[in-house]
Amino acid sequence: MTTYPAVRSVLIVVAHPDDAELAMGMRIHDHVLSGDRVRVHCLSAGPTGGDNGAARRDECLTAAKILGVSDYTFSSIPDTRFTDHRGAINGALFDTFATERPDLVYTHYPDDQHLDHAVAGEEATTVAMREAADLIHFRSPYSRNLEPNLYFVGTPELLAAKRAALACFASQQQLDMTVFDGLTTLAYRQHVHHRVVERFPANANGAEMFHTARQIVHATPAADLP
Repeated sequence: MTTYPAVRSVLIVVAHPDDAELAMGMRIHDHVLSGDRVRVHCLSAGPTGGDNGAARRDECLTAAKILGVSDYTFSSIPDTRFTDHRGAINGALFDTFATERPDLVYTHYPDDQHLDHAVAGEEATTVAMREAADLIHFRSPYSRNLEPNLYFVGTPELLAAKRAALACFASQQQLDMTVFDGLTTLAYRQHVHHRVVERFPANANGAEMFHTARQIVHATPAADLP
């Protein structure tokens, strides 16, 4: 008899620290609250100064505690040099997937202005298509041509957790939360008809947008049918 996991293994593959929290901090925390096991693998620590990325790793781990991420791991791909290290990225990803084969993978949409994001999305997609069931691309600030078909609408509590996680990244001065709050609040309005939006719950608090690349749905086992 086929078994269906009540708790899913969720893997998020990102290029740099703060990519996951910025794109899908609310969705991460909701997965955790639902009982899913969430891992993040960051391909580059994005070194700042001479600390070889130690400060940014610490920021990631602090944010992980807020969102409930169970495991936050890193590779050492040089920041801004992903196009020169595709082989190393591919090997690192296969090792990450082998640690615990995920049921669901999130990663960058491969069409992205940032070359590191584009390469991370391409390589993670290639591996996920053979190693995981479901694959979803998230929208980053530099995504191009992403037509969302999945909208995660959050709550004030989820948005507060996302804000707290992003506040951990003190080294990233470009994180203007006033701007990102506004984008989160308006994210779905350009894509979802106002007649649908007006039926959202009163506590709906912004959205994070995704594109589902693959979703596999199994029939309900006969034993569970009425």
